[in-house]
Amino acid sequence: MNDTSVPSTVPVRPDAPRWYRWLVLILISLAMFGNYYIYDSVSPLADVLKTQLGFSDTNIGLLNAIYSFPNILMVLVGGIIIDRIGTRKATFLFAVLCLLGSAITVSSGRLEFMASGRLIFGLGAESLIVSVTTAIAKWFRGRELSFAFGINLTIARLGSFAALNSPSWAGSLFGDWRLPLLVSVAAGVICVAGAVLYWILEIDAERRYSLGTAGETEKVRFADLFKFGTSYWYIVALCITFYSAVFPFQTFAVKFFMESHGTTRELGGFLSSIITLFAMIATPLFGLMVDRVGKRSLFMMFGSFLLIPVYLMMAYTSITLYVPMAMLGVAFSLIPAVMWPSVAYLVGQERLGTAYGLMTMIQNIGLFAFNLLIGWSNDVAGASAENPGGYAAGMWIFSILGFLGLLFAYLLRKNERGPNAHGLETITVSSRSR
Repeated sequence: MNDTSVPSTVPVRPDAPRWYRWLVLILISLAMFGNYYIYDSVSPLADVLKTQLGFSDTNIGLLNAIYSFPNILMVLVGGIIIDRIGTRKATFLFAVLCLLGSAITVSSGRLEFMASGRLIFGLGAESLIVSVTTAIAKWFRGRELSFAFGINLTIARLGSFAALNSPSWAGSLFGDWRLPLLVSVAAGVICVAGAVLYWILEIDAERRYSLGTAGETEKVRFADLFKFGTSYWYIVALCITFYSAVFPFQTFAVKFFMESHGTTRELGGFLSSIITLFAMIATPLFGLMVDRVGKRSLFMMFGSFLLIPVYLMMAYTSITLYVPMAMLGVAFSLIPAVMWPSVAYLVGQERLGTAYGLMTMIQNIGLFAFNLLIGWSNDVAGASAENPGGYAAGMWIFSILGFLGLLFAYLLRKNERGPNAHGLETITVSSRSR
């Protein structure tokens, strides 16, 4: 008989080495690179779509707004899917939707076909971001979390930078609206490849290492979605105002620069990409700084403050556009480097995918509404090269959103300095390691 009273010896697996974690980060970020390229592939084409396909600003706004529309619900469902099936399967599923959506977008010049492709792309893209964000939190929580998020965003924004500058490096393609969008299909292939490589690495890691997960995922109940706490909701409010002040602006930025400031398409694309260029360099540095010093809500206040004057400077002054775009670049580097990792300190890991999904869902309400609102505002005001003042109303809307972001960041700081604080102002890498 076997002596069942003697416990079997189970070898303790070591933690994944640092190099392995960073390799996972780089490969999963490739999926984000392709995702970001596809999203920003429309902006440099705005005037081409207008001249070749007869699209209005409202139509162009729709192409980015409809990306956000399904995510008003889908991204929350995506967060729950991530919590149930795991990040690697979810990342692959959502990456395939990104590729499919980009292929449908380029298949026809009719608005309904292009909008359908952007809708399918949106179904996958935002949920992919949630999945990648959740995966990074799993691999880096308690370590260099903000720095890891910064590196991820740098790689992802290389996709945006490449797309916005495509008139410079692929200018010969802009004679036909379809050719630049074919490049975005290639970016979709990169997106799927990154998801596959991440899947392979994580399966290998589960056999060899202890990943330090929080245990079995609890069943997610919809009643729990509104129990995340006040600080979480202030971050969500900041998220919706901040991104609504940036991405809808970028939808029309190249066209705005060309018609209001007389730039070429190449220069307009570069000016728009300054936001991304700053973010690629500064986001990891800001993340590293926050990991060391804390003060997260204070930094979010500063980033929100920078948004308030930049759009009015572009609308009413003759100051070189490099100045307001650089200020916008600093804000776009700082706030995401602090905001997204902060959620990991407010919500338990078993519901982290759901928390990010809910946050992204509400963010997409803002992106959907403000892409349509700005496009409608431009059309109503007759914004064009002959009437550049027609863009002023949209610039005021963006500035007001910056003020609201500052308000929500202030309320977050006030809450995090009180008895219900979660440590956003105090947690640092050194304090976590004690």
